[in-house]
Amino acid sequence: MRIKRNLAFQVLTAILITAGVTSCSNKNNNVSTATGWKINDKNGGFQYNTKYVQKTPNGMVPIEGGTFTMGQIQQDIMGDWNNAPKQMYVQSFYMDETETTNIMYNEYLYWLRTVFPQNNKLYQEIYRSALPDTLVWRNPTGFNESLITSYLRHPAYAQYPVVGVSWIQANDYAKWRTDRVNELKLEEAGYLKPDAKINEAYGDAHFSTDAYLLSPSSVYGGNSDIVYRGVNNRAQEDSRNIYATQNLGLFTTQFRLPTEAEWEYAAIGLIGNREYNNYKGKGRFPWDNPDKKRKGRPQVLNTNYANYKQSRGDYGGIAGWGTDNGDITTPVKSYPPNDFGLYDMAGNVAEWVADLYYPVLDDLGADFNYYRGSVYYQTKLAPDGTVQIVTEQNAEFTEQSNNRRSIKNLPGEVAQLAIDPKSLPSNPYSHEQTKPIVEQTQNPANKKPSQLYDEKSRVIKGGSWKDRIYWLDPATRRFYPQDMSADNIGFRLAMTKVGEKTNKRRTKN
Repeated sequence: MRIKRNLAFQVLTAILITAGVTSCSNKNNNVSTATGWKINDKNGGFQYNTKYVQKTPNGMVPIEGGTFTMGQIQQDIMGDWNNAPKQMYVQSFYMDETETTNIMYNEYLYWLRTVFPQNNKLYQEIYRSALPDTLVWRNPTGFNESLITSYLRHPAYAQYPVVGVSWIQANDYAKWRTDRVNELKLEEAGYLKPDAKINEAYGDAHFSTDAYLLSPSSVYGGNSDIVYRGVNNRAQEDSRNIYATQNLGLFTTQFRLPTEAEWEYAAIGLIGNREYNNYKGKGRFPWDNPDKKRKGRPQVLNTNYANYKQSRGDYGGIAGWGTDNGDITTPVKSYPPNDFGLYDMAGNVAEWVADLYYPVLDDLGADFNYYRGSVYYQTKLAPDGTVQIVTEQNAEFTEQSNNRRSIKNLPGEVAQLAIDPKSLPSNPYSHEQTKPIVEQTQNPANKKPSQLYDEKSRVIKGGSWKDRIYWLDPATRRFYPQDMSADNIGFRLAMTKVGEKTNKRRTKN
């Protein structure tokens, strides 16, 4: 009996010791499992953020990735069949809870006008290239002149979705937003002089994320009184952390337009229809049961749950009994969100997504993070081998089909070169081989084909205030030239979630 008790005691002791060692090793993230050396030692050595957890960016909601049926599963009354059903998997990401609003875009315009003063002809061109086309409201048989002069700037429309923005302009805004968020993060961490972003940014002397990561000494025109070397310290020879690096986890993932697969997955909002590892069904619109009262969600004072055109000449019902409380666009958050917490994924404005338009989406494409239209860039180097920073002298513009110009990179940013697709490794789904096949119609006069879409046609998703209910189905898809804009097309941004699929820990239930 005593032998058995001693044996049981020894086994229990061994288990407790093992558990203690395991617990200690799990908690001690600052010791390398490869070398046993200390990480983040105060005396120097390897520095790394061992406790990094990506936080939901301001104004966004987390979208947990998963598998879903992408494409048209309802009857296609238009007869397009340009989005056949297919099983697709999307990684976790973040998405703006609302469409980009006028006040958000006006902040971008203010920054451009302030950092690039308008007494310089080049700076005038930079500012003009970002301005939305307010003339999209003009109609030869309608009177909308007040919208041309007031919709973008007037405070009454501050929370309305911005329109008149091209696909190219939306991408430029996303890049600007990435830089401003990272600039604030580095300032708060002590790597940038406080308030320099407001008081000392001028021309090419401002903050760019790519420039900081590739050539930090060139940021803010190389002013070491603004760009610090080491946390909360001015430039010193003995600084342990010369500049902030990605190891520290301070830099946000890039803001960008969502892919078509991401947008459709987020718009469907299937999370509310999940039962264990299956979906109970897919509704046609981004809401499941609009009559069901849900705690914490706004009460709707109209008879519709999206802003769309009811019928010819009916954009908002009769006076005193509005069907959707809007004749044009409506303020964001005017209707309940879907189960992901996203507003206006149906109606209000259609939205740009990143993809090139391709008429047939079949099973030959990728079934993981599907995206069509990748263009890759490489950093342009100066003759001495250093990273080339764009200046007033070497800034380049691209001519657009609407007689406007867009700047390739702002002064102060890293100069980039597009990689020739022919130089990429052979791939059956390469950009060159997935270029859209142009639909053609014969012109009897000269027998030359006219193009309906080409390699500059981008996908737009979702119905708008001037669309019929058919376009509210998340599976429907259309295209529009990337350098053109309209009074019913806006956008929202997305961001890839790094690390774990979800930060939530699941139980058996």
